[in-house]
Amino acid sequence: MPISPSSSAQAAREVVARRLRDLRKEAGLTVTELALRCGWHHAKTSRIENARTGPTAKDIRLWCQACQADGEAGDLIVQSLNAESMYSQWRHQVRNGLKQMQDSLVQFFRETELFRVYSSTLVPGLLQTEGYAAAILRSVAGFRDLVLDDSAEAARARVERSRVIHEPGHRFVMLIEESVLYHEVAGADSMAAQLGYLLTAGALPSVSLGIIPMATSERKQWPRETFHMYDDTLVSVELVSAQVEITQPSEIALYLKAFEELRSMAVYGADARILITKAIDALH
Repeated sequence: MPISPSSSAQAAREVVARRLRDLRKEAGLTVTELALRCGWHHAKTSRIENARTGPTAKDIRLWCQACQADGEAGDLIVQSLNAESMYSQWRHQVRNGLKQMQDSLVQFFRETELFRVYSSTLVPGLLQTEGYAAAILRSVAGFRDLVLDDSAEAARARVERSRVIHEPGHRFVMLIEESVLYHEVAGADSMAAQLGYLLTAGALPSVSLGIIPMATSERKQWPRETFHMYDDTLVSVELVSAQVEITQPSEIALYLKAFEELRSMAVYGADARILITKAIDALH
């Protein structure tokens, strides 16, 4: 099963820390001796080796020089940068407004061929109507106490960005829990429009929309955290406080395994449309 996203980020830091510790030991240096060669306090060495402090690129170069392992520095710097970028705090991402966040992904979406999305909470962004998206983004702006509430503009930008589902060269495999259809995050009219749009979008040639029924017995996978997979190179997981980007192949493989097991429990086509129609009827 996928480990928690915050643990994934920490695990990536620990890989770098372990390698640096191994280099020190292979060089026959004590913690204090390495610190002297690098020109810092020995406590810093301990913090880095125990993954409590992330090393800078300069730290890694000095460490490798001290261990006469300069050739290791380049790869370790890249690994360390990836580990630190995995855990990206929302407050930094939204400081320029919600619309900017939507716009920043346009080119990335155009370059992605295969989108896999599993959602246990909301209709995936790529399938959201403007009214539904506006309600969600308005809640985000309120919860985050954003000075700039551009949720209406951000919703329009999200819908515009989602036009990628009509462009050639992309495939979209979307999985949602049936309960998502009943989460009234918007008013009744907006919810009806959103559910109606799922009937339309689910019929697009490039889109595979699966719904996991609430009545599914003996589930192979219980409802998981919502996650997005882009080709086979990136998994993005949204938390309350941060967005985690997972690039480690072994972890991506775990998310893919979970996705395929979830997909095997979903219903499609006419059976999926029955569940959506039932949810629409429940609004009245």
